[in-house]
Amino acid sequence: MTGFADRVEHVSISGIRKVFEAAGEDAINLGLGQPDFPTPDHARRGAIEAIESGMADAYTSNKGTLQLREAIAAKYDRDYGYDIDPADVIATSGGSGALHLALETHVNPGEEVIFPDPGFVSYDALTRIADGTPKPVPLREDLTLDPATVEGAITDDTAAFVVNSPANPTGAVQSEADMREFARIADEHDVLCLSDEVYEHILFEGRHHSPFDFAETDNVVVISACSKTYSMTGWRLGWVVASNRRIERMLRVQQYGQACASAPAQYAAEAALTGPQETVREMVDTFERRRDLVIDGLTDAGLEVPTPEGAFYAMPNVPEGWCDEVLDRGVIVVPGDAFGANGEGYARLSYATGTEDLKQALEIIDDATRAVR
Repeated sequence: MTGFADRVEHVSISGIRKVFEAAGEDAINLGLGQPDFPTPDHARRGAIEAIESGMADAYTSNKGTLQLREAIAAKYDRDYGYDIDPADVIATSGGSGALHLALETHVNPGEEVIFPDPGFVSYDALTRIADGTPKPVPLREDLTLDPATVEGAITDDTAAFVVNSPANPTGAVQSEADMREFARIADEHDVLCLSDEVYEHILFEGRHHSPFDFAETDNVVVISACSKTYSMTGWRLGWVVASNRRIERMLRVQQYGQACASAPAQYAAEAALTGPQETVREMVDTFERRRDLVIDGLTDAGLEVPTPEGAFYAMPNVPEGWCDEVLDRGVIVVPGDAFGANGEGYARLSYATGTEDLKQALEIIDDATRAVR
């Protein structure tokens, strides 16, 4: 009988999906990791015009259209002053596609990948699919990743470590000092730093920092996407930025596994990146107001929660039985252990939903919290 590859047998369906399936149809959903805003009109028009003109009918370059890669390079120059060669960019099927490319390219069987725990669910699964060994590490009390913890976890078998800021599921933002240290670690230990920056623009104060700013070698690879910044999760358009030698090897995975990112999505992304950016600021301002509402509500309910500085998640420390009690009362939250063993005792709430729903959910959460204490 034909069996299954071990790499698949060691990967399970996300705990997030299990929560959604257990919830009632009328539940208030605080579990979704996607903005509740429409994709900007100019991005939609970019795809429509490409489709109607026939430009989206054929394969693009495996790396993506030159115009999109130029737009991505220009975005990094505009936002951070980076001088990126468009040849050093690959457009991918979302940020997850970029993660997959990077890990498949850089991880040999059995090699370790260090990542935050709690952290984004794909880090563990994609490491296993690449035949690597997941090595989750705990966070600080404020739910940021400590460079010293990462450095202490590195062995001769370490291929890469992942940095995610702003972070899913915590909303935590790494400091500039942390990013300098992550760059130093990548340089000195000659390991890959995979910087997941999908939430880079959903930041409530200060500016975004990346290990890419400070690395003296090409050991930092940056991943980002249109998904969160432009509310384009369904379009599945991300990218990876790296040195040319790394890009050319990731291209070998891309050309056989994916061929290219969806052509209509590439034209939509080009329009999003080159068009008006006011909608991004408006969305972030709304998320910040919702963040404040949620943190106040959770605190009033007697829960301890670090104040998230980015993304659209809060991760309170919750009593035993809290998640089930909240779910039973019609509010979807995700148990923290869905994001790793160190997430036990926490829950992730997304405030990517309407303000009135959030207010109602917080009232229910207050009642549920009293019920389990």
